[in-house]
Amino acid sequence: MSPRPFPPRLFPRRSTPTQLASPRARSVETWHYPLRHHNYRIFVALSLVGSGGVWMQRLAQDWLVLQLTGSPAAVGLAVALQFLPMLVVGPVSGVLVDLFPKRRILVICQSVAAALAAGLAVWNAMGGSDVWVVYAACIALGVTSAIDGPARQVFVNEVVGDAGLPAAIGLNSAIGQLGAMAGPALAGVVIAQAGPAAAFAANACLGVAVLVMIAAIRPGELHHSPVVPDPTARKGRVLAGFHFVRARPRLLLTMLLAGLLGAFGMNGPVVLAAFADRVWHSGPAGFGLFNTVSALGALAGALVATRIKRFGRKGIVASAGLFGLTQAIAAVMPTQEWFVAMLVVVGFMTLVFLTSAATAVQLEAGAHVRGRVLALYFPLLLGGHALGGLLAGWLTEDFGVRTGLVVTGALGMASAVVIGLLMWGSGRRRVQP
Repeated sequence: MSPRPFPPRLFPRRSTPTQLASPRARSVETWHYPLRHHNYRIFVALSLVGSGGVWMQRLAQDWLVLQLTGSPAAVGLAVALQFLPMLVVGPVSGVLVDLFPKRRILVICQSVAAALAAGLAVWNAMGGSDVWVVYAACIALGVTSAIDGPARQVFVNEVVGDAGLPAAIGLNSAIGQLGAMAGPALAGVVIAQAGPAAAFAANACLGVAVLVMIAAIRPGELHHSPVVPDPTARKGRVLAGFHFVRARPRLLLTMLLAGLLGAFGMNGPVVLAAFADRVWHSGPAGFGLFNTVSALGALAGALVATRIKRFGRKGIVASAGLFGLTQAIAAVMPTQEWFVAMLVVVGFMTLVFLTSAATAVQLEAGAHVRGRVLALYFPLLLGGHALGGLLAGWLTEDFGVRTGLVVTGALGMASAVVIGLLMWGSGRRRVQP
């Protein structure tokens, strides 16, 4: 009897850099291999601190807007202003990432982010109360993040080289998303104890720490890849990313699913603030608790996701559906204790989905266009998050906190079903004669 074939992979093997490697090289795709590199250990630390700091800044801005206006809809606008710039800057930032040294880009972006946090800390400590100042800071952070995100992801290749790239991408995606969960948790605790100004000041310190860690990376141990000819350069460097993604339906659908889940599921700042303020009446302390337990679930999800070498399309779609389902269940929990318990599950499914989707997208992207593909992926994910903030704010304002979370969770499940059917149809068309 012939052995049972493995299920089809989400993307063809030819796109994986380790396909031309020896069996010994392929064996390094375990998650712990990249951590043997000094530079990657530094990089993981700066990714965790940097990502956590950015999300700490975002949550502090959201909470400050809620304090100044008392309106969840205003918080939704703040969330949108943080992420909508990525839709404009994203494609151009991908060209910058592909053309210029990634390490230099990271230094510039982190310097700007640290200065922005320090400025808000001083302004808020001096009693500033004009909400437009916070909105302007949201826009500036959005522009900076649109450049920093793709640069950080592409820099992974230079840190570990091709042999450890698949494992490093998965681990780095998990670490980045874990920072996105841990940052708001830390911000909630700091805000509850000392106010938003202290959270801004703490993030400025984290930004300086990231700059120190970037300086600790050893340039002589970096794997500088040779310049790869860009076959799509004649079509325009900005449009090259669009052409690359459009020619790969499953890649496009994976990115679209991430954008939809960003819109319908990643609305934590709005929803958790509203639950703490209007449902459980636990204030900043409850807000910090909710973000903390979500981060614990995210940590578990990161550990699980990094041990799974590859997700097929079924795994990505299933994790997306469960992501939406767990949010809807959390919305109807009868007590705060049960709500907190469900937030752990929500955090877990968030990381499993985001890590699997980001890993699949990066492994499919060619070396000559990886920065531009990621510069499209992040605006879709975080731009969807911006629109989701507006949607969650509107639903919460007009229909209630619980109803808003149930609706967005249901929309997330529906997105997973639709994208899953489209992926299945795409696969059937490819195998037909």
